[in-house]
Amino acid sequence: MKPLFKQSPLCKKSPERSGFFKAKTIFTITLFSSVSLFAQEQKVIDTTKVTALDEVLVSAVRVTAQTPVTFTNITKKELQSRNLGQDIPALLNYLPSVVTTSDAGNGIGYSAISVRGSDSRRVNITLNGIPYNDSESQGTFWVNMPDFTSSVQSMQLQRGVGTSTNGAGAFGASLNLLTDSYALESNGEISNSFGSFNTRKHTVKFSTGLMNNSFELAGRVSNIKSDGYIDRAESDLKSYFFQGTYVGKTTLIKGLVFGGTAKTYQAWNGLEDLEKLENDRTYNVSGQYIDDQGNLRFYDNETDNYNQDHYQLHWNEKWSDKWNTNLAFHYTKGIGYYENYKVGEDLSEYGIAPQIIDGEEVVESDLIRRKWLDNDFYGTTFSANYKNETLDFILGGGMNKYEGAHRGNVLWTRSVVLPEYDLEYYNDFSTKTDLNFFVKANVRISDHLSLFGDLQYRNVAYKANGNETGLVDDNFNFFNPKAGITYIVNETNDIYFSYARANREPNRNDYEGGNPKPEKLNDFELGWRYNAPKTKLNINGYFMRYKDQLVLTGELNDVGAPFRENSGNSYRLGLEIDAKVMVSEKFILRPNVTVSSNKNEDFYFQRDGVLQNLGSTNIAFSPNVIVGNAITFLPIKNMQVSLLSKFVGEQYMSNIDSEGSKLDSYSISDLNVSYEITTSSVFKSIIISGLVNNIFDYKYESNGYFYTYDDDFSNPGSISTIGGAGYFPQAGINFSAGVTLKF
Repeated sequence: MKPLFKQSPLCKKSPERSGFFKAKTIFTITLFSSVSLFAQEQKVIDTTKVTALDEVLVSAVRVTAQTPVTFTNITKKELQSRNLGQDIPALLNYLPSVVTTSDAGNGIGYSAISVRGSDSRRVNITLNGIPYNDSESQGTFWVNMPDFTSSVQSMQLQRGVGTSTNGAGAFGASLNLLTDSYALESNGEISNSFGSFNTRKHTVKFSTGLMNNSFELAGRVSNIKSDGYIDRAESDLKSYFFQGTYVGKTTLIKGLVFGGTAKTYQAWNGLEDLEKLENDRTYNVSGQYIDDQGNLRFYDNETDNYNQDHYQLHWNEKWSDKWNTNLAFHYTKGIGYYENYKVGEDLSEYGIAPQIIDGEEVVESDLIRRKWLDNDFYGTTFSANYKNETLDFILGGGMNKYEGAHRGNVLWTRSVVLPEYDLEYYNDFSTKTDLNFFVKANVRISDHLSLFGDLQYRNVAYKANGNETGLVDDNFNFFNPKAGITYIVNETNDIYFSYARANREPNRNDYEGGNPKPEKLNDFELGWRYNAPKTKLNINGYFMRYKDQLVLTGELNDVGAPFRENSGNSYRLGLEIDAKVMVSEKFILRPNVTVSSNKNEDFYFQRDGVLQNLGSTNIAFSPNVIVGNAITFLPIKNMQVSLLSKFVGEQYMSNIDSEGSKLDSYSISDLNVSYEITTSSVFKSIIISGLVNNIFDYKYESNGYFYTYDDDFSNPGSISTIGGAGYFPQAGINFSAGVTLKF
C-alpha cells in the first residue's frame, strides 16, 4: 500500500477481412499467435467457441487492425519465458515508447510503467474490461497482484488516447488484460524459480477441464519473496486466482476471485547522496534515525502492508450470428497500512500540544506513525456488439463507485508523552463515482476504405473531507469524441489517420497542492502498417496537444508520491517505428524506436516570490529517444534464445530545464533462454527458463526526483534555480532461472 492512495478497485479468432478484409496477422512481439495455441489445444470444442466467447470480455475495449489506433498485442506464450517473478511493467519494458522503473531496483515490489513520457497514473489499466487504476491517486499498484502474469491470457497496449474504455481516461496509453481462458482438458502446473537477491517464486496451477462439456474450475496460488537490490527493500508477496466457468452453446459465465497480500520494506525515498550513489548504490534512507547513544539505526517495521481481493462475475451471450453482449459485476476490497519512523516532526501537526520537559518547551519529536486505508470499489460494466460484413458496432459503458476511509495514528514518540495510546490524528472519508457510456463503430465504405467513430460521455463526482488527505468537492462532465479512417492500399499495406479527444480529472495529490484544473488532450495519429510474410512494419506519427496538462514537477511528498501541476499549453510530438523481421528460419529481429519532442509552451515558475515565464521548456520525465530491440535465435525445436536491448535517452526531472535535474541516458540488455521438453510419462512437458538481466552490469538510474527552493536572492532574474536531486538506482547484472512442470 503505497502512500495513502491505494487501489480500491476494487479469442475471437485473429481479425479476418471479408473481401478486402483478408486474413491478416496483427503485429505482435511474440513468435506464436494465440490462435495457433488454441488450435493446438483443441480436443472437443471447436476453436471458434473457445476463443470467441472468452474474448468478449475485452472486445469492447480492444482494437483490431481495422481500427486506426496504434497498439501491440502480447500473448501468454511471450510472457511465459520471462515470468520468473518480476512485475508486469518489467515484462513490458521492451515495447515501443515504454519506460519502466522499480523502487527495489529488481522489478519486484513497487514498479511502474510510463508510455510516451506519460507516467503510470496516466496509463489506463483494465482487467477483463474492469477498471484497475486506483480511483483517488489514479496509480496502478502491481505489488497488490503478485504473479498476476501467471493468470493472464493476453494483453493489448494501446498508445495514445486509444479507444474509449472504462475508468480514468488514457493520457499516454491504455493496457487491458484478459485473464486465463478455460481449458478443455484437466491439467496442472508447478513452477519454481530462483534468482539474485534471494529471489524465489513458487506457483501452483490447476484446471479440471470442461466437465460434461460445460463446467470448469481452475485456480492458482503463488508466493514471491525477494530481498530486493536496494538495502532492506524486501518483498513478501502472496496471491491467488480462482475461477469457475460455465460454457453453453451461446453462453459463457465466469466467476473470478483473485487477490494478493503484500508486505514490503519501503524504498520509495530514493538516494540524494551523490557519493553514496557512486560507491554505495544500494543504500536505503527509509527508516533511518540516530538512537540515544548516537548510533545510526534503521526502524525494523518501516513497512507497507496491504491486502486486496477482487470479485468479478461475467456473463457473455451470443444472441445471433451478429449480436453478442457482455455484462459484468465487480467488487474489490482493499485494506492495509504503512508505518514510518519520522525524525524531528512538528507535534502540532499531529494534534499534540507542546510539553515542558526538563524546563524546556518541546515542540518537535521523533515519532512512529501508521497510516491506514480501508476501501471498497464496486460497480458494473456492460457492452453490446453488432457485427456484419460492413459494420462493427459496440455500445458499452460502466457505473462504478469508490469509498475510502483514511486514518492516521501515532504509535510512539521519543521526546514527549502521548496524550493517549495509539493517538488518532486524522480520520477522513472520500467517495468517487464514475459513470460512462460509449458507442463505437467501424464501417466498411468500400473494398479499400473504412471509417471509425467513437463517442464517450463520462461523469465523475469526487468528494473528500480531510485536511490531511485533501478537501475535494468536484463534479466533471466529459465528452470524448474520436474518429478515424483506414485506407487499405493492398493486401500488405494499410494507412490510417485518427483524432481523439480526452479529458481527465485531477487526482487526490493534485488537490493537496492547490486548485487544479482538469486536463484536456487532442491526439492526432497518422500511421502505416506493412504486413508481408517475413516482414511486419508499423510507422506511426503522433501529435498530442494538451491544455492544462498535469505534469510531474519532480518533487515527492514525504511518502514518495509525486506532485503535479497544470502547465497550460503543452504538446508531445513523436515518431514511432516498430518491426518484426524474419531474417531466416532461425533468426528474428524485433526493433522499435521512438523519437519525440515534449514541450511546455509557456511554463510559469515561481521564484523569489515572483512568477516568471520560462517560455518553452521540456516536460519532466519525457525522454526524446527510446529504442528497443529483440534478437531471437531458434537453434532447435522448442528452444529460443533472445537478446533484449533497451536505450532510454536523457530526460529532465523538472520542467525548468535545470541541468541539475537531468537524468542520464542509459542502455541495458537482457538475455532470455527458454527450452520446452515434451515427455510421455508423468509430465506433459518441462519448461526450463533462464534470464540474465543487465548482462553488461551497467550502472543506471531509471527514475528520480528534483526539488527547488529559493535561497539565491542575489540574482532574482536568473532561472538557474537552487535545487537538489535524488535517484532510484537499478540493479546491475542479476540472474533468474526456473522450471515449470506441466501435467
